[in-house]
Amino acid sequence: MPTPITMPKLGESIVEGTVARWIKTEGDAVQEYEPILEVDSDKVVAEVPSPAAGTLLRILAREGQSVPTGSVIGWVGAPGEAVPGDETGEPAGAKPPAPAQAVRAGRDRELGFISPVVARMAAEYNLDLRLVKGSGEGGRITKKDVQAYLDAQKTNGGPQPWELPADGDLFRPRELDSAAPKPPEPPTLDDPAQDRLLPLDPMRRAIAEHMAMSMRTAPHVTTVMEADLTRVTEHRRANLEVFARDGAHLTYTAYVVAAVAAGLKAFPLVNSSWSDAGILLHRRMHIGLAVSLEEQGLVVPVIRDADGLSLLGIARAVNDLAARARTRRLRADEASGGTFTITNHGVGGSLFATPVINQPQCGILGVGAIQKRVVVIDDMLAVRPMVYLSFTFDHRVVDGYTADGFLRTVVKALEGW
Repeated sequence: MPTPITMPKLGESIVEGTVARWIKTEGDAVQEYEPILEVDSDKVVAEVPSPAAGTLLRILAREGQSVPTGSVIGWVGAPGEAVPGDETGEPAGAKPPAPAQAVRAGRDRELGFISPVVARMAAEYNLDLRLVKGSGEGGRITKKDVQAYLDAQKTNGGPQPWELPADGDLFRPRELDSAAPKPPEPPTLDDPAQDRLLPLDPMRRAIAEHMAMSMRTAPHVTTVMEADLTRVTEHRRANLEVFARDGAHLTYTAYVVAAVAAGLKAFPLVNSSWSDAGILLHRRMHIGLAVSLEEQGLVVPVIRDADGLSLLGIARAVNDLAARARTRRLRADEASGGTFTITNHGVGGSLFATPVINQPQCGILGVGAIQKRVVVIDDMLAVRPMVYLSFTFDHRVVDGYTADGFLRTVVKALEGW
């Protein structure tokens, strides 16, 4: 029997993925676990390994096509083996003739790499991409290039909507009377006097739906405490070079992850999820880190079994995951399965925030900007590096006593480093 290739689930809120590129073609020999294609969820680009050794018998989802997670997108098996549901009469593994079709997402021999959004825009506007000048790296055509070309066509005398023929006298093109009011010119993106509509890309839409669902699902409550990072700052300063020699950049985030692991160990209820059957207590601590992709949104890579890692191990994981998240090179399993999330909103100067819970988790910790402030210690004034920590929790699962106990443990772990 041939083995199916399925679209993987690339994140907690992701219900579909896009075939970005087939690394193998029909008829190619493949080894088990050998990368066979790349898929794109607009949050993560991941290589999908072959589920078995054999031949790539059939490709069911073309490049640029979006399909639900879990869908069968291809088959691997022995050469000539029949594929379930294949009624073409063509022997499995035979390479089909290349049909004349629109440009697809992925690597094009003439145009270079074409992203899914550029391919969709080309199909929507019936656009020949060979007419578009690419401004990206190596001449790559970007979404902005396509939009600029379409805007230029409008301003350079292209047919306007009211000039297009249709059925009925009302829509027949006619000469406009000089005294009659002329239709308004459509706004362009270059006109500073006009409002701009930013279309929702799949990533922004997925984030919006996930955040709105979280607010509808769980009663959110936030508690805030302050932590003195004097000892963390001194320890970090003393160990920066040591960690660098071991290939890790020691950041404050690594200390926060270690402190959160201590808090989850002391209050296991915080490391849980709500379900209709009851509260699911997670035995393992998989801590997610919200990583901003600038204006493109954010992604949450996960440090698995964080409680079993040393500070050096956590620092390495933070460096690696953050770097690959920003270049969208995470594997599918690295952006899912988290049991608790940390968001470092302080990088933009924010002091404290009330973050939204990353469902189906029951809590998220917000870390504000580290600032030197005057505090009272032993009835004396002192200047210390301080940070606000805001813990938002699902009040169906966690009560105030437990929430404050967890956050107090995190603070003590940081102050007593």
